[in-house]
Amino acid sequence: MEQRVRLNKFLSEAGICSRREADRMIEAGKVLVNGQKAITGMRIGDEDEVCFCGERVQKEEGMVLLLFHKPRGIVCTAEKREKNNIVDYIDHPVRIYPVGRLDKDSEGLILMTNNGELVNKIMRAGNYHEKEYIVKVNREITADFLKQMSQGVPILDTITRPCRVQQTGSDSFRIILTQGLNRQIRRMCEYLGYEVKRLKRERIMNLKLDGIRLGAYRQVTKEEMQELNKLLKDSTSLPWQEREKKETT
Repeated sequence: MEQRVRLNKFLSEAGICSRREADRMIEAGKVLVNGQKAITGMRIGDEDEVCFCGERVQKEEGMVLLLFHKPRGIVCTAEKREKNNIVDYIDHPVRIYPVGRLDKDSEGLILMTNNGELVNKIMRAGNYHEKEYIVKVNREITADFLKQMSQGVPILDTITRPCRVQQTGSDSFRIILTQGLNRQIRRMCEYLGYEVKRLKRERIMNLKLDGIRLGAYRQVTKEEMQELNKLLKDSTSLPWQEREKKETT
């Protein structure tokens, strides 16, 4: 019997976008199946032709996961109208997209993949996965600054989660976050009267920047992937609201 899969899952595993984004595009009429507008929740088989924004989609063979050392000035988007977009910069033969974001003025580790489920499991704040950064600011760091950063800072109508902060120099520190609010570290520092001069991400979960030169990338190793899968074993790709609903029904 032919195995049919949900259209949003097919698009995610083909490296087009996340399931959530796929559903939005289906509702917007941007996805066709056999020449007809797709319907949210529909299932497809091997014989069906899927077109996304006018281009035929073919599922990639195998998962791609790259560790990329992003330079400053590169924008974490697949949007072609952005001349410095990360996808064109890497120019990988398989369609890939970034796992989360690293703002234009920051550098360091960002993951690139063709697997939407992996993206969601790594990025969902409710999974509490670690991301580690080295930050240089515009003036001398105080004990009070370190204490407030670690305990939580009010930004974007919330209080940031408690996190680990360690001073590494008179004007630099290491910080490990388990959430990823928009420009979080820069906003936290700004609230406390500091300006970030340099921000570099060195680690996402067990994946480290070590040895990757600026502007270069490498494939994830077999050992790294095995460890990553262990860390993601109990993670969900659902938004926390949907997960909470699922767990209570």
